Amino acid sequence: MRFDNHRVVITAAGRDFGRTLAIRLADLGAEVFLSARNPVAAERVRDEIRARGQQQVHAFSCNLTDPASIRDFAADVARHTDRVDLLINNGSRYLEGPDLRSASDADVVDTIASGATGTVLTVKNFMPLLLNSDRPDVVTMVSACGTAGHHRSDAHDAFYAAKSAQAGFAEILSKRLRPRGVRVITLYPPDFNNPDPLSEEWETTPREAKDALTAQSLVDCILFAVTQPRDCFIKAFHFEQV
Repeated sequence: MRFDNHRVVITAAGRDFGRTLAIRLADLGAEVFLSARNPVAAERVRDEIRARGQQQVHAFSCNLTDPASIRDFAADVARHTDRVDLLINNGSRYLEGPDLRSASDADVVDTIASGATGTVLTVKNFMPLLLNSDRPDVVTMVSACGTAGHHRSDAHDAFYAAKSAQAGFAEILSKRLRPRGVRVITLYPPDFNNPDPLSEEWETTPREAKDALTAQSLVDCILFAVTQPRDCFIKAFHFEQV
């Protein structure tokens, strides 16, 4: 499975699962446009990828709570390419605390803005580049917290709200974009193991039925969905929680 000549945008790719996605897709030949709120983090991941021999990788600053920053990110990517084949909405601030009053008003606003508003505006601003592709896909990393009735996380209520908003957005977006050939794919993982893709642990992390979900399996789900024929619209991946 190769992604040569595939142009991929990933938000919040300066660390954690976003970094994992950037490294794995670049290893498969994709040209990667990655962003992070902290430009130093984005550049560090870019340099890690280039050190592995993949030079088609670009780093940008993007604050998902700032509409102007999102617009600038999309405009900067458009200076490098006339299309985007895969947009991965990975960015969303996590906020912990099952007590509603435990978080400041500013933290609540930031959490909902990054996950909900940030996702909507990212898709909106990258839509022209997606529509220029003959194989456009939008992947959104939501969370089990975005599914109805979920209550097993210690995440703050604001995080649940942000993830529910992402889920609702992806649901209507899938129906409205299908006539234009854009597939909308959503993942709802519980907490999962995310070993460093550049470490030995990437190959040795247990992946049996008794084990927690891994980043490796999430990457495999994304790769599977976007490599299907264009009549195959896989809307969502839901996962059992150990």
